[in-house]
Amino acid sequence: MKNVSLWISAMRLRTLPLSVSGIILASCLAEYNGVFKWDIFILAILTTLSFQILSNLANDYGDGVKGTDNSNRIGPERAIQSGKITPESMFNAIKISVLISIILSLTLIFCAFNVYHFFLTLTFFILGVVSIVAAMRYTVGKNAYGYRGLGDLFVFVFFGIVSVIGCYVLYSKQIDHVVFLPACTIGLLSTAVLNLNNMRDVESDKKSQKMTLAVKLGKTYMKVYHFFLVGSAILLSAIFGLLYYTSPYNLIFMVTYIPLIIHLIKVKKTTELRLLDPELKKLALTTFLLAILMGIGHLL
Repeated sequence: MKNVSLWISAMRLRTLPLSVSGIILASCLAEYNGVFKWDIFILAILTTLSFQILSNLANDYGDGVKGTDNSNRIGPERAIQSGKITPESMFNAIKISVLISIILSLTLIFCAFNVYHFFLTLTFFILGVVSIVAAMRYTVGKNAYGYRGLGDLFVFVFFGIVSVIGCYVLYSKQIDHVVFLPACTIGLLSTAVLNLNNMRDVESDKKSQKMTLAVKLGKTYMKVYHFFLVGSAILLSAIFGLLYYTSPYNLIFMVTYIPLIIHLIKVKKTTELRLLDPELKKLALTTFLLAILMGIGHLL
């Protein structure tokens, strides 16, 4: 049981709600337009979770073998960092995780498109491969993109654009204008979660030569950038609510603006960046809640 708990900890289950935010939102929009299917929803959730777990294991491995995860790190202790799981065992777990992700991706694609949509099948097959590679290459390898300040771009694309628009296409077999603003909103907030994580770790990352965007921007501009991400998400979601307004229920997601504004105030006032660690969970859960309320509100 102790070994099982170690692997569960390494999978970082607290990151999973954020990863499925886009899937839930896209599924609600699909239901609104009458194309929702439960089998696609379940498989999309499972596939997304498999990608996120793969990414978490790969990040643990990549940062662990590079020595980035050390005593200077602020967040929860990683598996390899603690010495409780060896790099070899983690690498084997990554291989198993890749296999599971491939199986789930192929099952999802076949369930959504069967043999009737060749172009979409090919597109999503390529997208699945790219998603698996991106999940691993954030910290793994000599040219890991997370060490070159590109993590923010990848998070915006995969957690926002691919998650929301891609999932919607699985249902509808086409792109609808209604998904663009929600996709950007979730992408921006997900990127804000990553930036907050990088702000917290900026000193240790700098010492480890992990050149995140936060490290490149510096202490002043990383906060300006954070305000831009969260502020833009608020603005775009508000525009979405007004453009597609049919009843007051559509705007219920705006209650999440309260914790988002409180969050920005706390970020502005906090001078010792390591103290922002508790804000990570709050921002991720607020994003998850916003996605659910935006989706459900659109159905009411």
